[in-house]
Amino acid sequence: MIKRWFKNAKNWILAKLLLISPGSYAFKGAAFGLIAFTVLLIILNAVIFSFQIGDPYYLLFGLVTIIVLALLGALGVWIIKLLYQIPKWFKFALLMCLPILAMIVYFQVVLVVGLAILFSILGASYFIFVRSSFKRLTTPKKVVAALALCIALFGIGALAYYYSLTGLDVDPIENAALLSTDKIPAILGKSPGETGEYLVKTITYGSGKDRHRPEFAEKVTYNFLTDSVNGVAFLDNWSGFSGWWREKYWGFDDKSLPINGRVWYPEGKGPFPLVLVVHGNHSMQDYSDPGYDYLGELLASRGMILVSVDENFINGSWTDIREGLSEENDARGWLLLEHLKVWHDWNASSDHPFFNKIDTTKIALIGHSRGGEAVAHAAMLNELDFYPDDASVKLDYHFNIQSIVAIAPVDGQYEPGSSRTKLNDISYFVIHGAQDADVSSFMGSMQYERISFQDSSYHFKSGLYVYGANHGQFNTSWGKNDTGNPFVGLLNLKQQLDDSTQQVIAKVYISAFLEATLRGKKEYLPLFLDARKGKNWLPETIYLNQFEDSNLKTLANFDEDFDVKTTSLDSGSIQSENLSVWREAEIQLKWAKKGSRAAFLGWNYDVEDSLKDERAKDFVNDSLIASYSLNFDPLDFQLDSTSVLQFSMAESTESSNPKTSGKWINDNKENNEEEEEENEEETNAEAPEEEEESEDEPEEKNAEKPLDFTIQLVDSTGQSIQFLLSEFSPLQREIAVTIWKSDFIKGDSQSEKVFQTFSFNLEKLAKQNPSFTPTQLRTIKFVFDQSTSGVVVVDNIGFSREF
Repeated sequence: MIKRWFKNAKNWILAKLLLISPGSYAFKGAAFGLIAFTVLLIILNAVIFSFQIGDPYYLLFGLVTIIVLALLGALGVWIIKLLYQIPKWFKFALLMCLPILAMIVYFQVVLVVGLAILFSILGASYFIFVRSSFKRLTTPKKVVAALALCIALFGIGALAYYYSLTGLDVDPIENAALLSTDKIPAILGKSPGETGEYLVKTITYGSGKDRHRPEFAEKVTYNFLTDSVNGVAFLDNWSGFSGWWREKYWGFDDKSLPINGRVWYPEGKGPFPLVLVVHGNHSMQDYSDPGYDYLGELLASRGMILVSVDENFINGSWTDIREGLSEENDARGWLLLEHLKVWHDWNASSDHPFFNKIDTTKIALIGHSRGGEAVAHAAMLNELDFYPDDASVKLDYHFNIQSIVAIAPVDGQYEPGSSRTKLNDISYFVIHGAQDADVSSFMGSMQYERISFQDSSYHFKSGLYVYGANHGQFNTSWGKNDTGNPFVGLLNLKQQLDDSTQQVIAKVYISAFLEATLRGKKEYLPLFLDARKGKNWLPETIYLNQFEDSNLKTLANFDEDFDVKTTSLDSGSIQSENLSVWREAEIQLKWAKKGSRAAFLGWNYDVEDSLKDERAKDFVNDSLIASYSLNFDPLDFQLDSTSVLQFSMAESTESSNPKTSGKWINDNKENNEEEEEENEEETNAEAPEEEEESEDEPEEKNAEKPLDFTIQLVDSTGQSIQFLLSEFSPLQREIAVTIWKSDFIKGDSQSEKVFQTFSFNLEKLAKQNPSFTPTQLRTIKFVFDQSTSGVVVVDNIGFSREF
């Protein structure tokens, strides 16, 4: 009865709507009106504007615009008509499945399209061969159906095989640093990555509210039970379904965040340095804090307390479909300060097991991924009395944080006061892997640029870029899969280091950094300038070190203005000869600008391919050799026997001869092409057998030779010395990596400008010319007389001191 009533009501409403619905003539009239008045407006615009500017060709432009838009409209109607002809079930399948496939394969378009086609063909084949009468089909249709099935089965098999592979080989890369490693003596002594002498003990502490982590709840003893903290000021969007589920899962909300941690500590009287490590964003149900056990065991054995802070409750979850927590990295950093507050209380409490066991003047923070950004925020918030985004929130911590370590960090997820975090007078180390499929750009180099040294204490900052290292293997819980996607076979893992090798690198560098910054062990400092100093400790791969300390006096960092002839000092000047590329510009990373400017210098000598790897100065006239010179007043630096020339440099893969293409092509291009064709024909005629061999057996691609050039130093009397860049190391070619297997199908690879710091001891180099006086140095000249072409990016040229 009710069903019939609803049906009658529906029919009545439709009948009434039909009485007032516009008919076909009305729609034709509407179309005519829309087109006519729009065309009229275009014509009026063209006429009026052409009279205003006195250019009648603008009338022609208006007419062409009308024609082009008409054609596009017709094309759109035709496409819509085609889409309308697709059966409704297949349209439904496309609209439903394409987004799902995109999410599953991490939005790899090639795979989405390929899988959609293959699955569609398989489904069609099943219905043709099983659900319908195949025998009734015409012979052509049978052939097409059988062929399609074979193609689909072959495609699925090929994809399955491709998926099962670890990965594919990439073009060879030469490790430039190894070419001169014999000139670099290793640091003597035991590796800082070796286990120390202390017996290691472990405990956990927490607020006792965690429903899923007994080590932070019922297993916590009364000495280590902590108070919850209110994080509302630092967290946004703990609301809706996501917030409801988050609270239901954990048993607390953003007003009652727990202070949970797992501790590795040395048995002994102390006091010991305190180090906190915090994980990054990961599935909150897949707990991240246990993954730094390898660091905990090592550092505790070497006499440091390591705390792995639990912040899983503000990580992402499958419930964050619409919107989860946003800009929560300030909360991650603030929670670290709350943990430090607890540790200071324990250290001061005479009835606590950690009474007087913590050296509160020696504190360091370590963060991974978003945690790597968070430790910088923690260091920034630590110096403030009030929260920068809401001054009603008091901070006032002011702990003695001496240094921070960022492992594959992000940057800019939280921006205090709508700007990026800047730090002063704190030591900083960032490590990043080239094979990182999560944070695939070296974003920590952006924070590196925003750290400055102003006080009289010694500080340094260092960056390490590791070929083959990924994102997740710095955490034993995360592993080789950087995407969170269970289909790990989508990733190209052929060039990836194994987890133990990657963790050895992390242990050596992080331990050495903490020993240097918390215990003053300066013998480890050279490791941060040059990984070859630790060649007895480190596995072999490509390392790119960037280094700067508070002793550096800068001649040119190229941030001062837009004049390519000026330096950072008023007394300095720059000049060049025969450069094919010369500009100062922002350094572009994969995802964003680095936040620093540098000089781009390029040269190109038109030589035959057979001479590409030869020394340019052997066959290029001296008057054509490119160079770049910086002149300055020696009194600005007061150089002495400990002074070293220092600068950072990277390769740029842009054209070293840009004026041979684009707008620079001259009018006789056709004549040049004809000449090139004639030359090719002559070459082919001279060596036909070689061409046949090359067709049968394609040559294996060789690694590009690293870049090299001469550095000339001139003193105030005109005396000079010169040496090769390769006295320290040739310049590493820009490292291209292939993260996804689908990138091989598209022929794609990813790279970015990663800097390497070069350092040259002036006193040692001066021995080649006794008349040269290093303390009176007034000119630095880069002479590009070795490699026949290239583009380099140079930054932070100045003088520092030998370690």
